[in-house]
Amino acid sequence: MDEHGIFEHALFEVPRRDHGYCVDDVARALIVLVREPDQTPELGALAETCLRFLEDAVDLEGRVHNRMAAGGGWTDAPALGDWWGRALWALGVASARAPTEDARSRALEMFHRAASVRSPHGRAMAFATLGAADVLTVHPDDPAAHALVLDGVSTIPAPQDDAWSWPEPRLRYANAVLPDAVMAAGVAMDNARVVGHGLGMLRFLLGVETSGGHLSVAGTDGRGPAQTGRQFDQQPIEVAAIADACARAFDITHEPSWRDAVAMSWAWFLGDNDASTPMFDPDSGAGYDGLETGGRNENRGAESTLAALSTYQQARRLNVLDAAGTR
Repeated sequence: MDEHGIFEHALFEVPRRDHGYCVDDVARALIVLVREPDQTPELGALAETCLRFLEDAVDLEGRVHNRMAAGGGWTDAPALGDWWGRALWALGVASARAPTEDARSRALEMFHRAASVRSPHGRAMAFATLGAADVLTVHPDDPAAHALVLDGVSTIPAPQDDAWSWPEPRLRYANAVLPDAVMAAGVAMDNARVVGHGLGMLRFLLGVETSGGHLSVAGTDGRGPAQTGRQFDQQPIEVAAIADACARAFDITHEPSWRDAVAMSWAWFLGDNDASTPMFDPDSGAGYDGLETGGRNENRGAESTLAALSTYQQARRLNVLDAAGTR
């Protein structure tokens, strides 16, 4: 990370500075930074850099740029893709958890600006719903957050097929964000039926993405009802999304099985996966970019590193690091 943000790509462990930065990764970084319980001045400074990046990314109409060139300057037009949703997620989390009142206030102001519009994309709305739910934990009467939660959960339909209990015809990417958003919305709405819907979706997803006692997540091409067995390349963001959703499920229900699933998520990074290959470098704290048939992609970019750190945070918070094989 430099004074602009976190570099998106890496060649092995070396940041590829010429590839610049993106809102997707800066938003992920801000979430990891502000939810860290052991705050330090260094973490606060990094969070401030991320917050400034997101403030600059949101235009006056609430749309969001995604890509910034090395050294600064946006290279794309503002739009409403996944990065819009991830920006709202991060801004919502920061509005509730940033270490200073100034940062929390600025994050909430920018959340309101971005929440004035809606994305036509389901994943983007799910990410945004998570941010709105966080806002409501500290501002329970916030009308913009309430409206976004309602609109967001309405974009995730109930499954119609008992054999494929999922709102989409096939698994895609960061799949657990859908039940996570439904559960978060249900809690915010104090609606037990909606919470139960999210828990059911998550149970189905874990059933599909678990094999032989470990996570065996969908590959980059996704997974349909007829597709069973191992798939590659497996992406760390899929595992991190499962860890987040299962941690929320445990917070809601206190059922040990959800805590066990968080341990299983961290174990995937330690090598309990379909290639028996560690996906986390303990020396640098970096995550590897993808699990492949014969091992892993040795590049350690921002997305994968933040996925590993996010999963580690959830495992540590729920005290399941030992269960995953390390402390």
